[in-house]
Amino acid sequence: MSGHSKWSQIKRQKGVADARRGQLFTKLTREIMLVVRQGGANPDANFQLRLAIQKARDNNMPLENIERAIKKGSGEGEASALTGITLEGYGPNGVAVLVETLTDNRNRAIQEVRRLFTRHNGSLGESGCVSWLFENKGVITVESDGSDAEEIALKAIDAGAEDVKMEKGYLEIHTQPQNLEKVKEVIGKGRHIIAAELFFVPKTTVLLGEKEAIQTLAFLDQLDELDDVQRVFSNIDFSDATLEKLRSGMKADARFRH
Repeated sequence: MSGHSKWSQIKRQKGVADARRGQLFTKLTREIMLVVRQGGANPDANFQLRLAIQKARDNNMPLENIERAIKKGSGEGEASALTGITLEGYGPNGVAVLVETLTDNRNRAIQEVRRLFTRHNGSLGESGCVSWLFENKGVITVESDGSDAEEIALKAIDAGAEDVKMEKGYLEIHTQPQNLEKVKEVIGKGRHIIAAELFFVPKTTVLLGEKEAIQTLAFLDQLDELDDVQRVFSNIDFSDATLEKLRSGMKADARFRH
């Protein structure tokens, strides 16, 4: 599994106590509005909307907020003003980065993303410069202590999964986008699914040392915090030892805040 997926896990663990909950809800609202605008307000007929609603629920977004976002997406106004732009380039230490934005001001979004790339000795590139390094996949993260890993893997593969990776405390299952829901339904009975989403998975990764990894992750975090940015993907990779230090630092920060 790439370091980007490890970074995503850290973000999920951090998000429970994170002060940016309001910003997260704003991004989830925009995502729901956009997929409603693109595919309709009926979840039964709109695969992307079902995923967006589940993602919102997984992040403890109130039901009334979800319903309000669907209604907004069905009408005119704010939803019609939003435009999705994917920006790409190379961040610090040669890491390839894809940035999905959803904005009512295209120029502002591009300028803010470019400013961060430049500040961190990276460069924002032309469309297509790094997207060829990624594949769009369904990614399901399932809680597991390892004892049921083989059983989950076999069920997932039988249901159409392409790959299953075991990590400390969880399994990561890759599928074709159209098979995501089917595989999730098969393996989800009686098990805690941490996340199920469409994800740009890197074909190749850049392995970084501890110092370089922490520097690059700080850049990715800052990108992710921009109001116009919905999601950030990269081909960063780093060792399990670095991952443990990052987790330890996160726990120390949580204790300090409390």
